[in-house]
Amino acid sequence: MTIILTAVLACASGGVWAHSGGTDSQGCHMDHKTGIRHCH
Repeated sequence: MTIILTAVLACASGGVWAHSGGTDSQGCHMDHKTGIRHCH
């Protein structure tokens, strides 16, 4: 059961990509390629 749960969680987290860049005091930053500000 543990192996199945681990496999499911590993597959579910595959779509999450980290990126570099500092955040401001509100935890947000600007994506200069798209011009969109987003927060974490």
